[in-house]
Amino acid sequence: MSAIDETLQANQAYARSFNLANLPIPPARKLAIVACMDARLTVEQALGLKTGEAHIIRNAGGVVTEDALRSLIISHYLLGTQEFMIINHTDCGMLTFHDEQLKQKLQAATHTTAVIPAAFHSFDDLEQNVREQIQRVQSHPWIPKAIPVRGFIYDVHSGKLNEVKA
Repeated sequence: MSAIDETLQANQAYARSFNLANLPIPPARKLAIVACMDARLTVEQALGLKTGEAHIIRNAGGVVTEDALRSLIISHYLLGTQEFMIINHTDCGMLTFHDEQLKQKLQAATHTTAVIPAAFHSFDDLEQNVREQIQRVQSHPWIPKAIPVRGFIYDVHSGKLNEVKA
């Protein structure tokens, strides 16, 4: 059985006892989070969140891309979030390559070039990356200056969050 088939089977059991149909659309804690997609980081558990309490936007590296900004803007203006959190983590795969190296590897493997993605957003310094993501959010003209934007590094070995000062 494939992994997708296993998840579909698990979903059938989940749906039988589903009891979250009446949750409101806006997140209860008025919190939006940009986090890495790393499977070792279970955002809800790490932060003590329940379904419906926060918007969680995930991608490789927890990078504030154009799409992440789009989601944060919608989250704030249409769904009322009032705080933004950025979460990167130790032992991140984005620290293991450089964009140009990956692009060359992909071109060699596929014998073709591609326009999208224009960047993979790799980085060399975890704390500096968190600071840059905070700055990307804070500097966007559609993000109100009054919204707190805080950044953290999740330690995959201890489960602890450490705040990075901007």
